[in-house]
Amino acid sequence: MIGVLIPMETVAVKTVAPGGLPQIEDPRKVAPKDARSLGKLFFDQLRVLEEGTPEYQYARNTLIEMNLSLVQFAAGRFRERGDGQMEDIIQVGTIGLIKAIDRFELSRGVEFTSFAIPYIVGEIKRFFRDTTWAVHVPRRLQELRVTLAKAKEHLSRTLDRDATVAELATHLEISEEEVIEGLIASNGYTAGSIDLPLGGAEHNDADATTYADITGDCDPEMELVENLHALAPLLETLDDRDRRIIRMRFGQEMTQAQIGEHLGLSQMHVSRLLTRILTKLREGMLTQS
Repeated sequence: MIGVLIPMETVAVKTVAPGGLPQIEDPRKVAPKDARSLGKLFFDQLRVLEEGTPEYQYARNTLIEMNLSLVQFAAGRFRERGDGQMEDIIQVGTIGLIKAIDRFELSRGVEFTSFAIPYIVGEIKRFFRDTTWAVHVPRRLQELRVTLAKAKEHLSRTLDRDATVAELATHLEISEEEVIEGLIASNGYTAGSIDLPLGGAEHNDADATTYADITGDCDPEMELVENLHALAPLLETLDDRDRRIIRMRFGQEMTQAQIGEHLGLSQMHVSRLLTRILTKLREGMLTQS
């Protein structure tokens, strides 16, 4: 029998025992607003259910399926980079979602969405870091690089010299423009040092201009924005006193002694608290990276 346990607009559920959790017919169709309401109920039960039991697995799996829209949302940021890899991106993003669900604590009072997105994005970034070329190119061109390499080797043996672009195009039955595009893309397969002199090794002297001299640098302000965006949900997991200490130390630039006077603590106690808080935040940032 279908019934509604909590106010929801589009989700049909029915009560199941034990635990009184609603059984959702299709968790993937739960609207984001409904997922937030249901999520609190499921996370609350997940905390008291015994891990490994069917009830625990049902609660955990339902949370995963209800929140897959977060993975889709985060993966959209990488759509241009993930040409032909969106399925892989979704898979690794889901791993990030599962990690977030396993580590989320409802008692912190933080919205799960804010907590989960950094985990999902971090997992996707790790995927690109570990699997892509030095410079990302579409998969079509990655495959063309391999085809061109085999064709060049074959023709060089046949012709006893390097094949021209036209000969490669004729052999592969593709246009010369495609051959040129593939050869250019091959340059992204490996990275060279930016300290190499322009013009090659023959210009290798102390006064030679290097690629580093004409290459733009990373904007530290942009990196700061990314770090602050990743740090925000971690700060929300701190209790009121810890957040106050962080605000006084880094927002108001107060010394440890001044913080101790405000909180009625010794400077040594404040130092230990800061060490613990910063260690927790640092580990959280490393988990997301």
